[in-house]
Amino acid sequence: MIQKRSLYVLLCIFAISSVKVYAQQNIQFTQYIFNSLSVNPAYAGYKEEWFAQLALRNQWVGVAGAPKTGQASIDGLLNPNTKRMGVGFQVMADQLGPQSATSAYLNYAFRLRLDDQDTRRLSFGIGAGVSQYSLDGTQLQSGAGGSATDPGLNYGKDSEFVPDFRFGIYYSSPTFYLGGSVMDLLSSGLNESLFKQENNPFSIARTRHLYLIAGTVIEVDPGLKIRPSILLKEDFKGPTSLDLNAMVIFADQFWIGGGYRTGVTLWEKDFERDASGERNQSLSKLNSFSGVAQFYLNERLRVGYSYDYMISQLRHIQNGTHEISLGLTFPHKGQRVVSPRYF
Repeated sequence: MIQKRSLYVLLCIFAISSVKVYAQQNIQFTQYIFNSLSVNPAYAGYKEEWFAQLALRNQWVGVAGAPKTGQASIDGLLNPNTKRMGVGFQVMADQLGPQSATSAYLNYAFRLRLDDQDTRRLSFGIGAGVSQYSLDGTQLQSGAGGSATDPGLNYGKDSEFVPDFRFGIYYSSPTFYLGGSVMDLLSSGLNESLFKQENNPFSIARTRHLYLIAGTVIEVDPGLKIRPSILLKEDFKGPTSLDLNAMVIFADQFWIGGGYRTGVTLWEKDFERDASGERNQSLSKLNSFSGVAQFYLNERLRVGYSYDYMISQLRHIQNGTHEISLGLTFPHKGQRVVSPRYF
């Protein structure tokens, strides 16, 4: 099958490379705009009510072995009277062909009140967790019946646990938010290798990730609002990624909008040059468009759906990416949220 062969050829290129593989390894969801805990630990407790979310992502539909990702999270306030401390827990699982990753993080946010009306908060967050990376080498075999082997590869099953810390800052008001976070703090430029064994050059080098998020909500009339936002992702090795999103909110119940994801150049990086040292003009920054919708079934339950359409060369061998999310709010008895939560 052409699609299956294309993906496994890509995986084998990584596997037989004599250099470490650098990439934006952190799991990414299009619907982070509904719950930013996955990109910033300081977001924990922002909604000031306990909020649980489940998200499932099926990427590059039609390609055998393409990424499938799931995430479950819950966050809220430890002290609903002062609202000074937020906590959140999240579990993520990702499968890409023979490679899989499962992570669990505990996040804590200390929230500073900035005005007498308690409409503006500045939060400092830290997260600690562990990831298990696994490689099923049996899926890398080729040939009739999977009998062909490469002596440079390990065709068994490998697994390794890697600890991680993350830090974030998050400012919010009723109409604006701004945040920054750093993930994979323990990488510290050491580029620790996973699955690296004797006579097996395959390795994955982790690197720090920087996330910058910002957004606002504009009231057109009492029943209509517009919510633009951006997300900048940087791993200092691969392409810088920029998400531009805009949602239209009807009566605070139905959200619909879209986004555009592309690469941007903040400074020149090694990957942008070919073997001769010349700038590679053939590299494309095109990535995808997305359509996003969210609907409140009632005051507590919401459902979201998004579809990503690739505009890179990958569009010829896949049928887009589907993502669905469910969110459930647990109101605190006797506690009133000062302003609606649009972020």
